[in-house]
Amino acid sequence: MKVSAIAAAALSGLLAAAPLAAPAFAANSPAGEWTVADGSAVVRISKCGGGFCGFVAKGQPGKDYRNPDPRKRNRSVIGIQVMFSMKPNGANAWTGETYNAEDGQIYIGTIKLAGDNGLEVQGCVPNGGVCGSQNWTRAR
Repeated sequence: MKVSAIAAAALSGLLAAAPLAAPAFAANSPAGEWTVADGSAVVRISKCGGGFCGFVAKGQPGKDYRNPDPRKRNRSVIGIQVMFSMKPNGANAWTGETYNAEDGQIYIGTIKLAGDNGLEVQGCVPNGGVCGSQNWTRAR
């Protein structure tokens, strides 16, 4: 069976354009998968409600044993929500809450895009407490 010249031209045009396809994330959006600073986990950030939420997508197997709720201490850390209601707060920045499974605490969190492949993640103790930050890199 012969392929028509029009079909062949259309197919070659699609194949030529494929490498130029847009990435799976939108510009000026934290949506996507991010590798944490020490490389031990990947957090998937996606739209939820009027903001963004983040869940542990990959990482070291383990339990959420420092959770203040004893009923949650036996759950796996893979799949837990670690960013809540991150709402716009300036250019390329979002603020909400973050959960740190390493200490079982909730922090006031801010995320800021740092170019196409960087995300600055800051967590502060509520009511004006100490802050810490990490730089994450886009996994995809």
